[in-house]
Amino acid sequence: MSESNRRSRGNARTKRRAQREHPTRAGAPYITRRTPVYELASEELLSLIELNADRVLEEIGIDFRDDPDTLTLFKEAGAAVDGERVRFPRGFCRQIICSNAPKEYIQHARNPERSVRIGGDHCVLVPAYGPPFVHDLDQGRRYGTLADFENFVRLAYLSPALHHSGGTLCEPVDLPVNKRHLDMIYGHLRWSDKPFMGSVTEPSRAQDTVDMAKIVFGSDFVDQHCVLTSLINANSPMTFDATMLGAARVYAENNQATVISPFILAGAMSPVTVVGTCTQILAEAMAGICFTQLVRPGAPVIFGTFSSAVSMQSGAPTFGTPEPSMVIFICAALARRLGVPFRSGGGLCASKLPDAQAAYESANTLQSAMLAGVNFMLHTAGWLEGGLAMGYEKFILDADQAGMIEVFLCGLDDSVNGQAMDALAEVGPGNHFLGCAHTQANFENAFYRSTTADSNSFEQWQSEGALDAAQRANRTWKKMLQEYEPPAIDEGIHEGLQDFVAQKKRAVPDSNI
Repeated sequence: MSESNRRSRGNARTKRRAQREHPTRAGAPYITRRTPVYELASEELLSLIELNADRVLEEIGIDFRDDPDTLTLFKEAGAAVDGERVRFPRGFCRQIICSNAPKEYIQHARNPERSVRIGGDHCVLVPAYGPPFVHDLDQGRRYGTLADFENFVRLAYLSPALHHSGGTLCEPVDLPVNKRHLDMIYGHLRWSDKPFMGSVTEPSRAQDTVDMAKIVFGSDFVDQHCVLTSLINANSPMTFDATMLGAARVYAENNQATVISPFILAGAMSPVTVVGTCTQILAEAMAGICFTQLVRPGAPVIFGTFSSAVSMQSGAPTFGTPEPSMVIFICAALARRLGVPFRSGGGLCASKLPDAQAAYESANTLQSAMLAGVNFMLHTAGWLEGGLAMGYEKFILDADQAGMIEVFLCGLDDSVNGQAMDALAEVGPGNHFLGCAHTQANFENAFYRSTTADSNSFEQWQSEGALDAAQRANRTWKKMLQEYEPPAIDEGIHEGLQDFVAQKKRAVPDSNI
């Protein structure tokens, strides 16, 4: 082989590798769905679940623990309060929600071009949330640090199909518990200009998040517009604790969005049946959403659910199985009937590595959420080990899947170009389409081009190092971080954020609670 031919083949390999490592198109700030949702449950079944959820709220009730103000709020609104147990008259929660909660809302980003619309026919893909550990092929599993957290903020910023910076991308356990939220919120605001999620681990930390947002957006703007969407988990079964209620109150008072999300491991925290689990989820979600609307009518809110199942043999959480997918389909329909946005889904798996188990389990949940009509897909990228670890390679592999979800949900091109009649006429019977004018005009954007898959011949794959998908993803995230450039930020705003963080840290001693 001549030197020029070797250079040509080498350049081709470099180009193919670059195409995998860099997305081929800029992503939209969010997805507007042009495909129908899949309805699993009949009208009769959905009505039955709603009826049963009303019975749960009226006859069994929901506990609101260690929060007298919340109990007073419900009592004054007409609910029956017995100790910490609140029972709601039939239709009470639904009427308050339907009369006040917005069907969709805009979460404004620091960069207005990246603001997202949540609800309706729109879908926002969000990274994984909350893992204390991180994992990569080089160092294996270890506790997360601030450096890891900032790395994942950068990777989310650089991933076109991820529309949101997320929240606690991993726990920076090298920082004191009572101060790490300051560095995380600063990280989202400095190293990305996408929308983000606020702290919920203590009401004062939620207030710090709001106050930092006011430095960036202005107090008046924050009071009238949503700039934060934050996760509030019910302490299932049928319980909300003071920490979550306090954070939810702060955000609702400030007109900021919350995701009221029962956290369910079916068989342990809900009944073992799909319909029974959906009944409990709806009751818990309606009680929490109702609370936000009593705090501030019209505050943005999302009906959320995280539903998995436990193994009846070991008690361990399982992922990617059929029953949680059924829960997603049913709860998405219930949220649409309630008239609020819906959160669920993500690349959920129990695998400890970015392997075949991780891929199959994650794909099952991602595709169910895509077809169900989820509006806010938390845990889209990075999730490993039942949520205990955030994986660098898994993040890259999942972000590639997010790009495919975006293409699918954007629907079919039925334009003149999409109909391709000129191509059919030009080529005719017995010929190929590779060189026709239509193909030449469209080849740059024809078909989704994976950033991680290798579709080349065995010989080409072998000559490029015989790497598996995780090894290719390892190369990709390192290159992304190496080439990362932070988005611009106003110097006065930046100084204001730094001063706020420094002042807050000086005000109290370090604590691990």
